[in-house]
Amino acid sequence: MRLTPAHLDLATAALRAVLPLEHPADAILRRFFRDNPELGVNDRAFITDTVFGILRHRFFLERAADTTVPRPLLLAYLVKFQGMNLRELMSLVSEAETKWLIGIKAATPESQPLAVRAEFPEWLVEKLHGCMSETDILDLGHSLQQAASLDLRVNTLLANRDEVLAALSKDGIEGSATPYSPSGIRLVGKPAINRHELFLTGKVEVQDEGSQLLGYLLAPKRSDMVVDFCAGAGGKTLMLGALMRSQGRIYAFDISEKRLNNLKPRLKRSGLSNLHPQCITNENDIKVKRLTGKIDRVLVDAPCSGLGTLRRNPDLKWRQSPQSIEGLKRKQAAILSSAANLLKPGGRLVYATCSFLPEENQEIIQRFLADHPRFMLLNCAELLAQQKIPLDTGEFLQLMPSRHGTDGFFAAVLALAGKQI
Repeated sequence: MRLTPAHLDLATAALRAVLPLEHPADAILRRFFRDNPELGVNDRAFITDTVFGILRHRFFLERAADTTVPRPLLLAYLVKFQGMNLRELMSLVSEAETKWLIGIKAATPESQPLAVRAEFPEWLVEKLHGCMSETDILDLGHSLQQAASLDLRVNTLLANRDEVLAALSKDGIEGSATPYSPSGIRLVGKPAINRHELFLTGKVEVQDEGSQLLGYLLAPKRSDMVVDFCAGAGGKTLMLGALMRSQGRIYAFDISEKRLNNLKPRLKRSGLSNLHPQCITNENDIKVKRLTGKIDRVLVDAPCSGLGTLRRNPDLKWRQSPQSIEGLKRKQAAILSSAANLLKPGGRLVYATCSFLPEENQEIIQRFLADHPRFMLLNCAELLAQQKIPLDTGEFLQLMPSRHGTDGFFAAVLALAGKQI
């Protein structure tokens, strides 16, 4: 795509709309595109990639450019991280901007403080120092500055992975089997999969490989009663339904009617008949309490900081804070306690977050186990080995983009004392 003054102006306007970060960046961009319906597919792709790229590298760009003004940040990003030649930009920028960009081109991240090199706020670096070396913090930061791959989950009720890979290849879409999830496919690039026949007929869903592994940890049986406690738009719920071959019964709980409504078209495509979405007011809703002691498997994908998804949602590092994480920890503990009450003796619960902070993960589990002596911790590596999944991160599942190519995920598996079911 040939860059024009209009592209720079539109990308600058989009960045100006996003940078207050009062709302999620993707939601603001959707509104921006609605307000500018004349933009083509390539224009939208350029604006989206540029805005998200700036958010990924914002600490370095603001320090190198010595400004928070959108246009200089945009120009600095194009030169420093998109490899744009200054000659390509000369017809689009002023003489003063050209001279200034020469200095930006020469700036090196290596001379910057750790927080700038890792692209993490200072408060997050302080927290990570408690559980990681400086090298590990930097590796994590660098991996989260990359754009995420596009992963699919094959709906095994309707298709198998080899069939889907063959169909994609026939249509010129390159992909390969994911290294861990038996039903995952990782695509090359970002094809418009939501318009592909495989997607429209429910044979594939977009789902990060790390998220898929939660289903294999829960390992529901066909006749089970299952609760997805924080179902959202239902990606994991749909996977559980496929693992159960549309038998048994799954309750998809969420406090957001809007999120559950987003599940409905996906459910219709999936061919599943064992899912029952239910909106609840909170973790103590009567709809939850009436299932006390009746459930075989519970998935708790808890509300969390989302820091493990910074490849996709780089704005989260400015929208979270130490104070917001304290509030999330209280919510996580309350939801886990309530969800655990649903289990039958011998039942299994998977607690998961898309965070790498121990205070949202291991510490929540340790406090729960101290307060609930009838529960025991199961070994995630052993459970995955039973499913022939070659992944050993120890007792807990701890996925990192730098090592596993997934979002940052944590999971712990708990069982209530009694005959294993």
